[in-house]
Amino acid sequence: MILPVFKLGTLALKSFCKPIGNRIKKEAGYHPRFRNFIISIAQANHRLSTKLQRRIYGHATDVAIRPLNEDKAVQAAADLLGELFVFSVAGAAVIFEVQRNSRSEARKEEVRRKELEVHIDIHNNDFLVLKS
Repeated sequence: MILPVFKLGTLALKSFCKPIGNRIKKEAGYHPRFRNFIISIAQANHRLSTKLQRRIYGHATDVAIRPLNEDKAVQAAADLLGELFVFSVAGAAVIFEVQRNSRSEARKEEVRRKELEVHIDIHNNDFLVLKS
């Protein structure tokens, strides 16, 4: 019963994260220091992805890579941040689910172990009674 409710809650959490991610995208370019920070992130990401693409396609990688213009850099970084937020929340939900399942399995295993110990104790006591 609790599993479907939990899964529904996880789905709802992911659904609520998308508008928050979009809000992050929208607000990302308004603050001057943050804007400069995300522009540098976008430019570094652009250089890295361009070099990787050139290497994959067998082109020269020692050429100068033209930087993105400021608006494209802000948009690219804002998209990256929004997607990173949604991915982080989804990843945290998955980690939480795995930990919850492992704790549940550990509890079940502990109950099985105790039942086995009780069964062995009962069997040993019956053996002692029959022996004497």
